[in-house]
Amino acid sequence: MAKRIDVSGLSAYYGAHKAIDDISMTVEPRSVTAFIGPSGCGKSTFLRTLNRMHEVTPGGRVEGKVMLDDENLYGSHVDPVAVRRTVGMVFQRPNPFPTMSIFDNVAAGLRLNGSYKKSQLGDIVERSLKGANLWNEVKDRLNKPGSGLSGGQQQRLCIARAIAVEPDVLLMDEPCSALDPISTLAIEDLIGELKERFTIVIVTHNMQQAARVSDRTAFFNLAAVGQPGKLIELDDTERIFSNPSVQATEDYISGRFG
Repeated sequence: MAKRIDVSGLSAYYGAHKAIDDISMTVEPRSVTAFIGPSGCGKSTFLRTLNRMHEVTPGGRVEGKVMLDDENLYGSHVDPVAVRRTVGMVFQRPNPFPTMSIFDNVAAGLRLNGSYKKSQLGDIVERSLKGANLWNEVKDRLNKPGSGLSGGQQQRLCIARAIAVEPDVLLMDEPCSALDPISTLAIEDLIGELKERFTIVIVTHNMQQAARVSDRTAFFNLAAVGQPGKLIELDDTERIFSNPSVQATEDYISGRFG
């Protein structure tokens, strides 16, 4: 079930270096929130704090709070692995498991969790591939390697793998940057369908994509090189792109810098 994210006073570090500073924001359930801003301003770092992937990086740590409905994801009793099941992630480049079949790629997370009977796997894999709009293209070759698919199909396979375990939130870190325009459009259409079931957060460098797929847009920026990234403005996407409140947002969207 899609859930609301409430972030308060969150800062993230790599060792002694502060990458993002004092971010507070809300992500509404069953919506798409886009993160935009110049390279190096902390968008992907912030995204990775939302499912505790940031901690996997040596020296990675955070201060502040991330609430998923009523649960603090950084609470002392919370298992980071469980968080990553609840808050799924799709990465910039498609990363199917190269030695696994299409079927086994989708089933990998289910088997890892061990919470499903073997007899259920086929139905869940089919449902997930249908959810990723990939079933009709692969249903006759489920035992073939996932790495044999096209780039766009591989990314949809990774989305199917992510949604198979029924996360509450789906994070996407520039999911279309390695794809051709036709595959990009397929992923964008899919995002619009998936938000009926999931809370979605997407990082993108493509302004047109943010405008097309998101309900709300957050603009991040750096005060200066070497300074931590900050959240500058968060609003409905239509307003961000037509009448932003902050001059720096307008300058970035209009291409004056970035």
